[in-house]
Amino acid sequence: MLRSGLIAKKIGNSSYFSEKGEATNVTILKIDECIVSGIKTNEKNGYTAVQLASIDTKKDINKINKPQRKLFSSINLKPKKIIKEFRVDNENILEVGTKLDVSHFTKNQFIDASSFSIGKGFAGVMKRHNFAGLRASHGVSISHRSHGSTGQNQDPGRVFKGKKMAGRMGSKKVTKQNLQVIDIDQKNNLLVLKGSVPGRKNSIVFLKDSVKKK
Repeated sequence: MLRSGLIAKKIGNSSYFSEKGEATNVTILKIDECIVSGIKTNEKNGYTAVQLASIDTKKDINKINKPQRKLFSSINLKPKKIIKEFRVDNENILEVGTKLDVSHFTKNQFIDASSFSIGKGFAGVMKRHNFAGLRASHGVSISHRSHGSTGQNQDPGRVFKGKKMAGRMGSKKVTKQNLQVIDIDQKNNLLVLKGSVPGRKNSIVFLKDSVKKK
């Protein structure tokens, strides 16, 4: 059963101590009020989805693009920084203006978190692909961390796509599955998840119910 997810901001990592004194590595997420700004239906759009808007922006409504200006003006809502669609089942479509908060999830349930991983810049093959490198002995001249040969002879005479080489590392969309909700702080709108969540501090994270664990 598909239902709407939530938009969150990553606060950072910490340790969580249970009542027995056991320490668990956790990630803390802050969930500002997520407001339903639009819906998609089978009759009109060919699929069912809920559009959420969250995280306030300092921009004036006259300084955002026209489609978003029309969207926020039609529902009398201050401009939001993030707009995200979540696919839902027909029976889980919410009314425009509905507000979702951290209580959307429950303690001990499993969720999936998606965000962009931390960018590492241009990296060599040893860091990027865990290559062993060349021998650190005589005969290897200033190429200890090189990747070795990359191409072929005259046939086919090119480097195949997908070859593991040096290049940009990180900054890709990553989804971490089956993260357990350790604790929920409704007063401060905080969600505590077991383990790590992709992205740097203050990055935007999209949360939804776990696909593999119901």
